[in-house]
Amino acid sequence: MKFRPILPIISVILSIFTVCCRTASYESDICIYGGNSAGVVAAFASNQLARSAILIEPSVHLGGLSSGGLGATDIGNKMAITGIARDFYRKLGVHYGQPEMWTFEPHVAERIFNSMVDQPLIQVLKKYRLKEVIKENTVIREIILESTESHFWKPNIRIKARIFLDCSYEGDLMARSGVSYTVGRESNTTYNETLNGVQLLDKHQFPDSIDPYVIPGKPESGLLYGINPAPLQPAGTGDKLVQTYNFRLCLTRDTANMIAVMAPENYDPAHYELLKRVIEYREKKGLQVELDKYLSIIEMPVNKTDINNNGPFSTDFINYSWNYPEAGYKTRENISKAHADYTKGLLYFLGHDASVPDYLRKQMLSWGYSRDEFVDNGGFPHQLYIREARRMIGEYVMTEHNCRGKAVAVDSVGKAAYTMDSHNCQRVVVNGMVKNEGDVQVGGFPPYPISYRSITPKREECTNLLVPVCLSASHIAYGSIRMEPVFMVLAQSAAMAASMAIESNCKVQDIDVRSLQRKLITDPYLDGRLPIPLYF
Repeated sequence: MKFRPILPIISVILSIFTVCCRTASYESDICIYGGNSAGVVAAFASNQLARSAILIEPSVHLGGLSSGGLGATDIGNKMAITGIARDFYRKLGVHYGQPEMWTFEPHVAERIFNSMVDQPLIQVLKKYRLKEVIKENTVIREIILESTESHFWKPNIRIKARIFLDCSYEGDLMARSGVSYTVGRESNTTYNETLNGVQLLDKHQFPDSIDPYVIPGKPESGLLYGINPAPLQPAGTGDKLVQTYNFRLCLTRDTANMIAVMAPENYDPAHYELLKRVIEYREKKGLQVELDKYLSIIEMPVNKTDINNNGPFSTDFINYSWNYPEAGYKTRENISKAHADYTKGLLYFLGHDASVPDYLRKQMLSWGYSRDEFVDNGGFPHQLYIREARRMIGEYVMTEHNCRGKAVAVDSVGKAAYTMDSHNCQRVVVNGMVKNEGDVQVGGFPPYPISYRSITPKREECTNLLVPVCLSASHIAYGSIRMEPVFMVLAQSAAMAASMAIESNCKVQDIDVRSLQRKLITDPYLDGRLPIPLYF
């Protein structure tokens, strides 16, 4: 019997081990985690300021929600949107032959975002996510990334930078850096607010008499799918619930560009029994309600849509977002897929279930996914709408009082202008009826300043990190601030502050904010151009 030499085999094993264990190293002035619209603007601003930047995006797409289906920009008041963010909407305008464009196709936005990072001082790393933060006292020295594809064959990446920006929707870099944060809704008593905590109001609400039980009138039969069995807490009570997520859908009626809506593999029509009961209720009342009362159908260019939640039972997957902010990567993937399956099932139910009136089914069947959008995902959006996840507790906390103008941040680095807006947080039983809880829509105030200190951690926790997306705000104030254009504005301010901190060799908390404010006004595009008159 012959034995083959084992040295070649050992050599191969050692080579594989070496490949798997090696770590690539990169260094830059500014490291930006999260390639959504804010991350792209931060990277672009860094380049304009002659600072090298590394932009890290765990997926393959840049732009986040702004290229992921939210084509109907939530603005509130365009006066609040300035600088590079405003220029982005003007670049969209060039594409559509308009001065500015605030409604747009996802793929057009993504193309513009890609062009913005095609700069000499920007390096983009896609398909990598945060694994570890190495910190010394209050300073992040480096971060370690892992591949989202194959931990075995692709090496970890080590990033060193002077300043770090967490532009992610989740706040992972912030959290792993030991910075204080919260998840959920504060009690009204925490910041002396009126619209925080539990809020049982009338928007996107079930009519009275919708029965929550599998067998109507029989609690012993159990609750229908999607109802939280926990009792409703008193108004204003704090909890760990986050407002509901959904997908913003780019559908079309153009048959030449349409992909038909199909049922997901795990489709269960029982999951939509509450919608069936709402439809039956309206039919009995003699209300022939059109499809746009079940889906918010917002028209986009080229015969497309941005579809959002509308009514008591729609695209918001109520009760199923709570665990996302603190979950691990795999669990988040599962939560995102559950939202996608729910949404696909909802559209299929509206188009095919025998309980849906003929006129509604015909309306639904006239729509399909846009073939030329999200081409690597069958026309379905790749970005879940993370309306709210972690929120930093920083040097300054934005609250309802800021929104109403009762408290004014003098160190403003951007403005918000949207209604104090929270989607529903839970679906519960109240007096034997199903009700949604958590939807708040209170506006009527002008644009208001956002404090620079609300994007800085407490100085005793971290001194070279800025957080323009998961910024320091109460739940209800965040509901007003959390708009894509505002995130972009704050990201530019964060990049400029990072550059100033590098130049002065100081903590991000100690930069000259007045100097930053002057620069934002006098050089808003960071290329020497004077401010262009705004279109309102």
